[in-house]
Amino acid sequence: MKITKGQAAAAIILATIILDQFIKIWVKTHFYLGEELRIAEWFRLVFVENDGMAFGMQMGSKLFLTLFRIVAVTALCWVIVRFCRRSDVGYGFIACLALVTAGAAGNIIDCVFYGVLFNDPMPPAVAVMMPDGGGYAPLLYGKVVDMFYFPLFSFDWPEWMPWVGGENFLFFQPVFNLADAAISVGMVVIILFYTKHLSGSHSDEPAVEDQTSR
Repeated sequence: MKITKGQAAAAIILATIILDQFIKIWVKTHFYLGEELRIAEWFRLVFVENDGMAFGMQMGSKLFLTLFRIVAVTALCWVIVRFCRRSDVGYGFIACLALVTAGAAGNIIDCVFYGVLFNDPMPPAVAVMMPDGGGYAPLLYGKVVDMFYFPLFSFDWPEWMPWVGGENFLFFQPVFNLADAAISVGMVVIILFYTKHLSGSHSDEPAVEDQTSR
């Protein structure tokens, strides 16, 4: 039986969210804040938390950011349903939208629930799920768990360089999670290969899927 575009999108979203949350909960309950596990020179697990958007960026208040994410995911789900009804849209574009949606939803779960589900002990103690004393923040005020760190290479800028001379440059510095990666991969592929769908150059068609679409 052929899987529909809607079923494919649902499977991608569900699988990404489950894997993202499994990794976050494992890190949260096995690492103390700031703890680092060196897997390779260029790949490490580092437990950090942030109040911001992808890769630790900041945007407005915590409550505003959480509500913005919820609205964004709701809108993305509506967009996916609309595009699934178009016979000119293939599975690749739907998969990218599903990745972006899943990534945003994965970080929403942290923001909405982690504050009430976990405590926030001082290192080297690790967090406990459903602690007797309650969580570290109210509903909607949880922090996003990040852990993937790829310091791929570094070098020192020449002394003669203005502003940065003599300073060390490290690539890649941000610490991120699977949800962030899903958002980034989905957006990059859309920009590279599927901008025609975003431009509105293709008209909406009835809710009939093209069985040859890929």
